[in-house]
Amino acid sequence: MDTRKELMAWSDTLFTFHLPRWEELPAFDLYMDQVITLLETYLRPLLGDVREETILTSAMINNYVKLKLIPKAEKKRYSRMHLAYLIAITVLKQVLTISEVKRGIEYQANLSGLKEAYNLFCEELELALMAVAKHIQEGKGSLRLEGITLQNTAMKMAAMSLAGKLVARKILLLQDDYQNTL
Repeated sequence: MDTRKELMAWSDTLFTFHLPRWEELPAFDLYMDQVITLLETYLRPLLGDVREETILTSAMINNYVKLKLIPKAEKKRYSRMHLAYLIAITVLKQVLTISEVKRGIEYQANLSGLKEAYNLFCEELELALMAVAKHIQEGKGSLRLEGITLQNTAMKMAAMSLAGKLVARKILLLQDDYQNTL
């Protein structure tokens, strides 16, 4: 097994990963099994190696409804809005708690509207993945490069994940404090 070659091939996936924008999501409503299949298709290239179990289940969707992360389905059918929420939740819960995900989505949606917030999320995720892929492939990009080798890239990426998570949490806390003063 050539670890370096496999890492390079995987970084190609990161470099070209694309989340459908709001306009690219189906304009017609779907049943739960269709939603799960579609989101598995969208997210498997990103989360497939990280999680061996299924990416999304009907129990997860039902829990998100109970927790008021997503609106209830209309006549057991899910709209484009539901898909956008589920994509963001599924990705963000990899680094944030469910309550932080909820607050973050509400915060960004209040700033720019749900459609714009979702599209911005897709763009920012893709840019971050490209930066990481570029670092893996060329050792270039906006990441600090001194002393970074294949052997310590995992540590660096874990540290960057933590740093990003801490910044996201701080912004959410500041937003909560601001909302409480109103």
